[in-house]
Amino acid sequence: LVYLFHSAVSVLGEIVVNEVNFVRKCIATDTSQYDLWGKLVCTNFKISFITDDPMPLQKFHYKNLLLGEHDVPLTCIEQIVTVNDTKRKQKVLGPNQKLKFNPTELIIYCKDFRIVRFRFDEAGPESAKKVCLAIAHYSQPTDLQLLFAFEYVGEIYHNPAKKVNGIDPGGGGGGLSSASGQQTPLFETYSDWDREIKRTGASEWRVCSVNEGYMISTCLPEYFVVPSSLADQDLKLYSYSFIGRRMPLWSWNHPNGSALVRMANIKDVLQQRRIDQRICNAITRSHPLRSDVYKSDLDKCLPNIQEIQAAHIKLKQLCVNEPFEETEEKWLSSLENTHWLEYIRCIYFCICAYILYVFHTFCIVFTEEEGRDLSCLAASLIQVMLDPYFRTIVGFQSLIQKEWVMAGYQFLDRCNHLKRSDKESPLFLMFLDCVWQLLEQYPAAFEFSEMYLTILYDSARISLFGTFLFNCPHQRVKESTEFAISKNIQLGDEKGLKFPCVWDWSLQFTSRDRLLFHNPLYIGKSAPCVQNGAVKTFKRSKKNYSSTLRGVPPALKNGIISEQEFLPRRNSLILKLKPDFLQQTESQSSSMEQYFRDWFAKPVDLHGIILPHISGTQIKLWKLCYFRWVPEAQINHGGFITAFHKVSLLADEVDMLNRNLRQYKSNSSLQGNCSELDQSRMYFRANSLNDTSGAPDFLSSSFPFSPVGNLCRRSILGTPLSKFLSGAKIWLSTETLANED
Repeated sequence: LVYLFHSAVSVLGEIVVNEVNFVRKCIATDTSQYDLWGKLVCTNFKISFITDDPMPLQKFHYKNLLLGEHDVPLTCIEQIVTVNDTKRKQKVLGPNQKLKFNPTELIIYCKDFRIVRFRFDEAGPESAKKVCLAIAHYSQPTDLQLLFAFEYVGEIYHNPAKKVNGIDPGGGGGGLSSASGQQTPLFETYSDWDREIKRTGASEWRVCSVNEGYMISTCLPEYFVVPSSLADQDLKLYSYSFIGRRMPLWSWNHPNGSALVRMANIKDVLQQRRIDQRICNAITRSHPLRSDVYKSDLDKCLPNIQEIQAAHIKLKQLCVNEPFEETEEKWLSSLENTHWLEYIRCIYFCICAYILYVFHTFCIVFTEEEGRDLSCLAASLIQVMLDPYFRTIVGFQSLIQKEWVMAGYQFLDRCNHLKRSDKESPLFLMFLDCVWQLLEQYPAAFEFSEMYLTILYDSARISLFGTFLFNCPHQRVKESTEFAISKNIQLGDEKGLKFPCVWDWSLQFTSRDRLLFHNPLYIGKSAPCVQNGAVKTFKRSKKNYSSTLRGVPPALKNGIISEQEFLPRRNSLILKLKPDFLQQTESQSSSMEQYFRDWFAKPVDLHGIILPHISGTQIKLWKLCYFRWVPEAQINHGGFITAFHKVSLLADEVDMLNRNLRQYKSNSSLQGNCSELDQSRMYFRANSLNDTSGAPDFLSSSFPFSPVGNLCRRSILGTPLSKFLSGAKIWLSTETLANED
């Protein structure tokens, strides 16, 4: 093993395990004239292709400080295929497998829909075989502690003076700051939860420390929020009756006093009614009006994780396998048959029902078998739709930290980082897709951009960050403590090793590139205005959330959606998976339809409730995420980025005017304020006022990503990739799911 050479992007603790020279990376699908020559390297963190040749056909590359232009993190690899042209053989490589032929070609299928293809025509056959086996071995580790993050933090603790990219990653507490300088709370401490209680006005709730040291449940955080009327002794007693001892967790409080709570199912049938009643009474007493509790079993209302996984596999096969060689009608029909968009409609249908019918009257308790999958998704979406704080960058990151990371969402299993989990399901991607649908419909309501959401999804596939690496906080403490003991690392008073936090975006991107995270269309809570040369800020009147819910019809049906725009199709899954309280009469349907017509006819309150349009035309495919690696899908000078560019220039001009006005008002010299004048919130900047320059040549619908060289759908040995993929060994179990309608 040797340390990674300087010609590649390297990270502390990264070592080369194998490499091969004279490798050709395939760039175009129909010709080899653009192919690149270089060295293919496998490290304990990623695979790298190192070349001195410039990338052809590419005018822009969004640089990640951890990854080079041709790098793929090992945890992003889904399948490794080796091919021998002469013997007409192909093999899907698993860990610790033998390869009986010398490969002439290597194809890497990635979890983010990329396909990377290498040729070994001029490379040494034994060296090519060894690098293929090394990639297969290191991309499919047999133990959690073999993931790169452990090697990295081990180096940090043994060499505390070392830093990566000039940043000390061991702290983990710093996130991306907002304009007000806020940091992302990690909800690992009592004080973070206490601040969230005060922020939401949940005065009848308290932070509970009964699970400190994970003494009660290993899949709950050490601190969480419970009704003030529930004593610690009662919680300890009741915990034995819940699956995983996952007691009720408070998520959020509506300004009208209604609480959002999530919990696992009660396994003790004999005690179920008594415990249920005791907990519901405590939640009721936490409401200022002693409101009743509405319980919803998400396992019965929403598509399950297996159905979502099957839909994702169908979507991946559709986007990867010759997606634009058939007629548009056939492709769109195939997209509908994946059920991916239909599940998004179903989820939003249920969430809208909870918001409009339940939340203005009841406290909501989401129940689920283990309370750590669908409840993460449902609770998070409700808060994004109701609370504008969670539509800011820091607020959104705190939401993921609170409802996913600390609540015990099983990132290790659901993301399948170890490549051996039968529990894989893209629920976190489904959540980000649902948020993107809202962002697409209400762009001015969100501080972050769709580039931010896409990069956040990519970051879940980088095995450096502890944020998306574990099934629960306790697993992080347990595994990292065992690792520290094995490596003679002194932890002192620390509870396990401190892994880098994904919210510290400076580890991945420069401050300039991080400006792409900011949405130029976002309208904040206050609007600046200049009057008589002075800048004044007029606060919008605070609107009570509950006031927007008055007049809601007493019941809901599938008439929640109007015939012209909102009504689900006759055979829609929405009607099959609707909640049990959506059983109404035809007479009540028309009132609900009228309510929605009135709702969407009113001006949007960007700092109040936002409800999605859920018709077939309004729920769209997230093209930037799923099509960014498909060259045929790119539109030069097209896509949302064109509007993003123009609005950014306009916003930058407004900022320039405001800075000039402040400078004029203070009567200070231009030289004294040059640093302020040089500052900009926008990635795209106006050269001067009334800048009429055109869009840069590198803008396309895939910006800031480039599909060049990342997707080669040329058939293998004359066999279409679609047929090969459906027969691949690793995909056998998922193929069965995908074929089940």
